[in-house]
Amino acid sequence: MNSTFNLLFFIKKNKIRANGTAPIYLRITIDGKAADISCKRYVEPERWDIKARKVTGSSQESRTLNAYLKTLEQKVYDHHYEMLKEKNNVTAMALKSKLLGKDLEQRMLIPIFQTHNDRMEALIGRDFAPGTLERYKTSLRHTQEFILWKYNVTDIDINQIDFDFITDYDFWLRTVRHCGNNTAVKYIKNFKKIIRLCMAHGWLKNDPFVFYKAKIKAVEKVCLTKEEIRSIYHKKFSSHRLTQVRDIFLFSCYTGLGYTDVKQLSASNVSIGIDGDQWIFTRRQKTGVPARIPLLPMAKELILKYENHPKCMISNILFPMVSNQVMNSYLKEIADLCGIDKTLTFHVARHTFATTITLSNGVPIESVSKMLGHTNITTTQHYAKILDNKISDDMSILRSKLRD
Repeated sequence: MNSTFNLLFFIKKNKIRANGTAPIYLRITIDGKAADISCKRYVEPERWDIKARKVTGSSQESRTLNAYLKTLEQKVYDHHYEMLKEKNNVTAMALKSKLLGKDLEQRMLIPIFQTHNDRMEALIGRDFAPGTLERYKTSLRHTQEFILWKYNVTDIDINQIDFDFITDYDFWLRTVRHCGNNTAVKYIKNFKKIIRLCMAHGWLKNDPFVFYKAKIKAVEKVCLTKEEIRSIYHKKFSSHRLTQVRDIFLFSCYTGLGYTDVKQLSASNVSIGIDGDQWIFTRRQKTGVPARIPLLPMAKELILKYENHPKCMISNILFPMVSNQVMNSYLKEIADLCGIDKTLTFHVARHTFATTITLSNGVPIESVSKMLGHTNITTTQHYAKILDNKISDDMSILRSKLRD
């Protein structure tokens, strides 16, 4: 049921014809959205009663014209009632189209979003990664919950999506869902893709995102220092599971591979590189970009340690992996046991490789970018924080050169 529904007859004085008459229009307004319809009738501006919204005078011409407007008004009310009875989502544009005899096809948001996700799922492993699909599935659920919260309906016509919808959705994500700025912006970005899809098909004429502005805020990435890595390496754990998680985490610290990439590694991914030493040859699951990483001594040591592990031998994998959620839970426990006051997650290993292991030891950022499997070096620059000791070393070299 619409909360507001109004009709208004008016004349357009900016369209006065050569004979001095102006066209009469009918404005339909539903929930603040208006649609104008030409009544195909004309009147002298001085004969139009703005307050009464009809033609003045008692002549036969005036009575006939007012009767026509009254009939048109009733016709609009009848069509509106029919659309409500059919439980259609009535908009001003839809009612206008019905009145003109060319019903506007209703396109609902949720089926369009679901179709997008279904197609994405069919392309997993070729054009998209499983993680990308999961993010869009979550985005769809959030969109459904927001529509229910905001409009008390399970779906909405895409023509009702406007700037207010976007800003209210953003507000809902930050308050009701308690999302941080970057998380909220990413969900809105996913939703924006669906809107772009609608516009590309010609289903939407106006872009509701035109005036929406939101930016990802730079977040300082957590990484481990040499001392913290050493502390984790030398720590003796009573739990065998903690030891395994520690080892897999350290392997990531020395290779820069993400959780899913490590999980998919097998002996076939280890081969001899251009330098005659062992390398990891794989393809990043997230981006599909090849990653070639020379194995450091610590990484080799960890691979050998699990070479004969029953789970690794049966499944042809390098490490006995647990789920990412369980892994992160154990890593928090490891941080506590090692006295490390940082939120330790598996992804911290990737940051650590980019900073403490490589960049701070003089590895060029171009090489680091290649090993991380980034598509462009800008990503690496955001990913890897240059440590103070690297800056100090670089400046010491510069001072020496300047003295010479």
